[in-house]
Amino acid sequence: MLIGVPKEIKNHEYRVGLVPSSVRELVHNGHQVIIETNAGGGIGFTDADYEAAGASIVATAAEVFAKAEMVVKVKEPQEVEYKQLREGQLLFTYLHLAPDAPQTHGLLESGCVAVAYETVTDTKGALPLLRPMSEVAGRMSVHVGANCLHKAANGSGVLLGGVPGVAPGKVVIIGGGVSGTHAARMAMGLEAEVTILDRSLPRIDELNSLYGNKLKVVYSTVDAIEKYVSEADLVIGAVLVPGASAPKLVSRELLGKMRPGSVLVDIAIDQGGCFETSHATTHQDPTYEVDGIIHYCVANMPGAVARTSTIALNNATLPFALALANKGYKKALADDPHLMEGLNVAFGKVTCEPVAEAHGLEYVAGAKVLGL
Repeated sequence: MLIGVPKEIKNHEYRVGLVPSSVRELVHNGHQVIIETNAGGGIGFTDADYEAAGASIVATAAEVFAKAEMVVKVKEPQEVEYKQLREGQLLFTYLHLAPDAPQTHGLLESGCVAVAYETVTDTKGALPLLRPMSEVAGRMSVHVGANCLHKAANGSGVLLGGVPGVAPGKVVIIGGGVSGTHAARMAMGLEAEVTILDRSLPRIDELNSLYGNKLKVVYSTVDAIEKYVSEADLVIGAVLVPGASAPKLVSRELLGKMRPGSVLVDIAIDQGGCFETSHATTHQDPTYEVDGIIHYCVANMPGAVARTSTIALNNATLPFALALANKGYKKALADDPHLMEGLNVAFGKVTCEPVAEAHGLEYVAGAKVLGL
């Protein structure tokens, strides 16, 4: 298979779909790889590194899209990119279609076969290709939240860990999944007072067993959200409904009960955000204020630590990329129901039920669309 990797074009996005070691694996398996020039340059992977791994360097993204049978990316294709996709061409990347009608319709019009990292599952029902970026975003959320609390950033001036004689800051994390747990670990490491709100009793029990009295874990209700958010210095939104838009759990009205200069960090912004007042921002302009509360809603948070993120992502995606290339997408999807869960769009049909529901479109099972 001829596999192509364009350079990412989203604001301050330096990640790359394949690192040189992944290219070498694909070439070792008999495939051809073309890389847009300087696609990995921002994180220290040079064109020479890719050529040494067996790739060919091309001058433009247009050449990648025109030639490749499978396009491997990191972020969802922008308008200029999805307009270059063609019928039957395989796209393997993050998509986050539920809150993004233009991209959804653009992919449908292209007729491409789009497999989304974020809805591929595993035998435990987890999301193995979302996990590494959730880990990064969870850990980053505490760093960026702590910086936003600085007075120079219009924050409330609270040091999360406090000092002897001064109480630590209060961190509230809505959602005890992968990103929420990694956020809690970082916040506990800074010696903040940390509370996780979650609705899964087994997960609450698991977190309690893992962290004991270092972490307060509370069953999430409207009352609990109002109580803990209103008292928090930093609130991290880490909820996820696979493939669907995130639920809005913090209302604008609740912001009025928080201390001015407190901070909201919305990890769920890729799926529309879990705060009523959230809207996507960029690394270039990451924050804004609503009613005196600082909002950090960068839609590609892991792009800030792009080298770590790219390597972690490739560790997870490479086995699936190899399966798609070695078998072709029809056989790879037929052989692996967990990979089939990643199929969001194919030949003008929506094959992911939450995406279809989000946009009022017809859902058609992937196996039916592919004739399996």
